[in-house]
Amino acid sequence: MIVLVKLILAHILGDFLLQPNSWVKAKEEKKALAWQLYVHALIHGLLSLLLLFDISDWKLPAIIMLSHLIIDYIKLKFQTEKSKITWFVVDQIMHLVVILFLGLYWLNKEKELFEFLLSDTFIILATAVLFLTQPVSIILGVLIKPWSDAIPNEKEQSLKNAGKYIGILERLLVFLFICTHHFEAVGFLLATKSVFRFGDLKESKERKLTEYILIGTLLSFGIALLVGLLTQYLLKT
Repeated sequence: MIVLVKLILAHILGDFLLQPNSWVKAKEEKKALAWQLYVHALIHGLLSLLLLFDISDWKLPAIIMLSHLIIDYIKLKFQTEKSKITWFVVDQIMHLVVILFLGLYWLNKEKELFEFLLSDTFIILATAVLFLTQPVSIILGVLIKPWSDAIPNEKEQSLKNAGKYIGILERLLVFLFICTHHFEAVGFLLATKSVFRFGDLKESKERKLTEYILIGTLLSFGIALLVGLLTQYLLKT
């Protein structure tokens, strides 16, 4: 497992600490013609080689270097000014997936990895987590549509899709707290949101807005709570 930690450390050093902003801008402007792209990939390969402390085993660092170059090129080619955040997340996930598979493969644990990915535990957890993201957002949107239509100004005063992502994060946190048997943290999370929302509700003096927020919050938390409890039950059976 220390191999994985070393590879992740190499990624953190190469992507965040040893990459100047000027390099990032140069890569975005020149893309494949930027020498910084190739030096950046080379740095990742060298860091992996040094941290693994086994110069004779050069294949793993070489694959890390080549995969990093390919993934970064794909991101630079397809990202736009509006999709930078999305591609940043996708880029980091792809790098980590490569590191995970390579690290486990070199440890001869690839069989254990695939067994876990096909296990009932992983399928149950993955289904629950995926359900709590976009599907629940769509369901809540349909359920509270009659009330959201009655508050047109709320959408105009909010950041685009901010409410959806806040809801997703809330549900995932509730799910995590339930699965780790920290029920008190759910109450703390609900209280924290109430404190942040109190100012908005106090200033608006809108009963409709207050009721709309309460309905949406309680539905979101309730669904996450039920999914968490159901997941716990399925994992025990």
